[in-house]
Amino acid sequence: MPPSTTTTLRQQRLGVELRKLRERAGLTSTAAAALLGGPQARISNIEAGRYAVSADRVRTLARNYRCADEAYVDALAAMTGGRRRGWWEEYRDTLPSNLLDLAEVEHHAATLRVAVTIHMPGLLQTTEHARAVMREAVPPMRPYEVEHRVSHRVKRQAVLFEGTPTPYTAIVHEAALRMGFGGPDTARAQLGYLLETSEQPTITILVIPFGEAGFPASGQPITCATGPVPQLDTVVLDTDHGCEFLDAEAQLGSYRSVLDRMASRALPEPKSRDLIHRIARDL
Repeated sequence: MPPSTTTTLRQQRLGVELRKLRERAGLTSTAAAALLGGPQARISNIEAGRYAVSADRVRTLARNYRCADEAYVDALAAMTGGRRRGWWEEYRDTLPSNLLDLAEVEHHAATLRVAVTIHMPGLLQTTEHARAVMREAVPPMRPYEVEHRVSHRVKRQAVLFEGTPTPYTAIVHEAALRMGFGGPDTARAQLGYLLETSEQPTITILVIPFGEAGFPASGQPITCATGPVPQLDTVVLDTDHGCEFLDAEAQLGSYRSVLDRMASRALPEPKSRDLIHRIARDL
């Protein structure tokens, strides 16, 4: 089977996890290929996500690598599923690939936890707020580029409201509530939407108020998308140059701790809603 010319982040992640298993077993790719009964290039292409790999093949590799964690192996096998493409693929020619990868990560997440300090959480932005934020991009985007990104952002929000909604926690600094993107009317509508969505049983909004001593993060937006097992969690950092995806064990542990500490500095849900309401009333 020829290698695929494009790979999704999920395919790449499966390859990364298989490489981790091989390296923990102390095997070279050549030795792993010999156990599989094929050329070394097959292992390299599997680990790069360039070859489709079946669930049975994943289990064979895990057995060759002496992995006894059944839940982890089952989760890896479930990541195969052929090369199904999600709705985000319609944007492949119009948006950066990392935005497509972000939508894919959110789509497959068991839960989502985010922390923001300046912008509203992307999955809780109104259309007008999102449009106002996009218009502030440097360098400026053309109007049609803004609309492509706004459309993509709105479609991403389906994970919170359609089918079986993904449990979602947003830790929002008070600064984000007061930025006022788009002017008072847009800002007021955005805060009203936060209050409305916070009533959803699967959505939790926690606000860190001004005056809280210390701040355990750099200020960049953080998303932690949990997988079926902790090893398959993904942390997404929203940087000036695009989304950065982290999956190393030490990185995952570090950002889980950051989010835990930020949540501990936030107001409880009822008081968070009260603060959002006061800020909206004063606009």
